[in-house]
Amino acid sequence: MKPASFTATFTILCIIFTLVDYDVVSCLHFSDTSHRTAMVLPLFPPKDTSVRSSPSQLSGRLLQKSPVNAQMALHDDLLINGYYTTRLWIGTPPQRFALIVDTGSTVTYVPCSTCEQCGKHQDPRFQPEMSSTYQPVKCNIDCTCDNEREQCIYERQYAEMSSSSGVLGQDIVSFGNQSELAPQRAVFGCENRETGDLYSQHADGIMGLGRGDLSIVDQLVEKHVISDSFSLCYGGMDFGGGAMVLGGIKPPADMVFTNSDPGRSPYYNIELKEIHVAGKALSLNPRVFDGNHGTVLDSGTTYAYLPEAAFEAFKSAVMKAALSLKLIEGPDPNYKDICFSGAGSDISQLSKSFPPVDMVFSNGKKLSLSPENYLFRHSKVRGAYCLGIFQNGKDATTLLGGIIVRNTLVTYDRQHEMVGFWKTNCSDLWNRLNLSPPPPSPSGLVNTNSTGSMYPTLVPTGSPGYNASGEIKVGFITFYMSLSVNHLDLNPHMTELTHLIAQELDINFSQVHLMNLSTKGNDSLIKWAIYPAGSANYMTNAAAVEIIHRLAENRVRLPDTFGSYKLFEWGIEPPPKRSGWWRSYLIVVVALSVVLIVGLSAFVGWLIWRRGKESAVPYERVESVESVVREQELQPLK
Repeated sequence: MKPASFTATFTILCIIFTLVDYDVVSCLHFSDTSHRTAMVLPLFPPKDTSVRSSPSQLSGRLLQKSPVNAQMALHDDLLINGYYTTRLWIGTPPQRFALIVDTGSTVTYVPCSTCEQCGKHQDPRFQPEMSSTYQPVKCNIDCTCDNEREQCIYERQYAEMSSSSGVLGQDIVSFGNQSELAPQRAVFGCENRETGDLYSQHADGIMGLGRGDLSIVDQLVEKHVISDSFSLCYGGMDFGGGAMVLGGIKPPADMVFTNSDPGRSPYYNIELKEIHVAGKALSLNPRVFDGNHGTVLDSGTTYAYLPEAAFEAFKSAVMKAALSLKLIEGPDPNYKDICFSGAGSDISQLSKSFPPVDMVFSNGKKLSLSPENYLFRHSKVRGAYCLGIFQNGKDATTLLGGIIVRNTLVTYDRQHEMVGFWKTNCSDLWNRLNLSPPPPSPSGLVNTNSTGSMYPTLVPTGSPGYNASGEIKVGFITFYMSLSVNHLDLNPHMTELTHLIAQELDINFSQVHLMNLSTKGNDSLIKWAIYPAGSANYMTNAAAVEIIHRLAENRVRLPDTFGSYKLFEWGIEPPPKRSGWWRSYLIVVVALSVVLIVGLSAFVGWLIWRRGKESAVPYERVESVESVVREQELQPLK
C-alpha cells in the first residue's frame, strides 16, 4: 500500500497528463489495492513511436483471400506470475522468447544483446547480428528517431513505474508448430533499457495485442494473412496455461457478444450495464460503468477494479450471500483484503458457498461468472479465499483483468467491433472448437542457455533454421522450488511434499530426489531432481518433455499449508558417463567375483569329500565313563 502523500502526488500527475492530452489509462487502478499486479498500459499514446499507415492502407482491412490463424499455447499462471506468456521466435535462425500477452500494449519487444540495463530473464537476449534477416527501421517522418537521426526508437512507461525503451527493428517472426500461419516479417522493439517490474520479471518481454500500427495483430491484418480478430483463453484456478488464436475462428453458437467501440477509448472496452449477485441486480445507476474510459478489458492486469459505488455494492452483496463463512485476515497484513474461510479446497464445490455473479451488457446478454472468476486462494489458510475485485480508487473506469475471464474464451472481433465470451475449459479448447489440437510435445530438445548448462527448449519443427538431430539422452531433470515456509516447519512434511510433487508430475515417488535445501529468513529454497523410472539410465524424450511441460506451465499444485511457492530454473542433465577407469574397475570386480565363486566351490567340494572319507571309518563305542561329556541343559528363560 502506498503512502497517502505518494498517492496524492500520483493523482496530481495523472491530472497533469490528462490536461496535456497524454494517455492516462495506466492511472486507472492506482489505489489502495495497487499492490496487485499492475496493469500494463502505456502512459504515452502510440503516435509517439508508431510507423504510420496511410488512410488508403487503413481502408484496406477487407481481406483479399481466406486467411489462416495461428494457434498458440499460453503458459504460466495468472495469480502466481501475474501474467500469461506465449512463445515467439524471431530471426533466422529463430531465437525463442517468452512474451507476456497484453491487450493493453501496442508494441512487441524483447531484450536486445546491446541492452545496457536489462534484467536476467527466461531466455537469452535477442542478437540481431546472429540473424541473417534482421533489418533496423531507419529514421523517417512517421516515427520518433534517435539522437543521431538514424534509427526509429520506441519508449513505453507503465503505471507501476516501470519502463521500456529501445530501437525498432524488422525480422522474421515465427509462431510455432501449432500454427497454420507461416513466418512473417514484422516490426518489433529491441530493448536497450528497462526498469521496474520489467527489469525483474521472469518473462522476456511483451507481446502487444492492442490497437496501433506497431501491434502484432495490426501488422498481420495489414498483410492480409489473418482476419481482424484474435482470441484468448485463460486457465482456471486449479491450473495455469491456456490458449491463444491470432486470426478468426468460428464462434460457438452460445458465445455471448457485446459491442466494443474503438472510438470510445484506445483500449478494448465493452458495454457493461449491470452486475447481478445471487440473481439480484446491484442497486446502481447503469452509467456507473461508463465513466472515464468505460469498462476496459486488459489481459495484462491480474484482478478487477470497480468504481467506488460499484465496488461497495458488490462487496456488500457477496458478504451477505456468504454469511455461512467466516471473515478472516488476508495473507498480507499490510492490505485490507476481504477473505473467507470454511469453503473447502475443492474448487468445484465453491458455488455452494459463494454466490453466482452475472455481468449484463447493454444488449441484454449476460456473462455468468463462477466463484473462480472473482476469488483468489488465500496463500496461508487452507480452504480460504479472498475477493479478487477491488476499488479503483477515485477513478471512474471499470477495469476487468484476467481473473474475470478464467476458463473463458474471449474473442476480440475487431472487424465487427464486438467482444465475445464463452465459458469453457481452456485446457480442452482445441477439441471443443473442433480445431486440430496442438502437438502434445515438441520433436526435440536443444541447448539455448547462454551459461552453458543444458536447458530444454520447446522448439517448433516448422521454424526456419531448425533441424531435429535425434533424441537427447536425459539423465535427470532438475528444478528449484522456493516456499514461504521456514525449514523447521517444512522438515516434518518433506515426505508429504515429495509425494505431492510425484503426484503432480505423474511419476513414481522413487523418481523424486531432494538434492539441496537452503534457507533465508523464513523462506526455504529446495533443489529437486527427477530421475528415470526403475533402473533405467536415462528417460525418453517424451517422458522428459511431459515433465518439463508440467514444470514450465506451473501445473504443480501444492496445498495452502505449504504457503506461497514458485518453481523456476528447470534444466536437464545427461546420464553420467562411464569412464575407462570405471570399466576397468568393473572388469576387476567381475574377475574377483569369478575367482571367489570358483574358490568357494572348490572348498565346498573338498569338505564334502572329507566328510565322505570320515564316514567310512568304523565306529568305536566309548566305554570309559570319564570320557563321556554330558551336554549341559539349557537354562530356562527368566
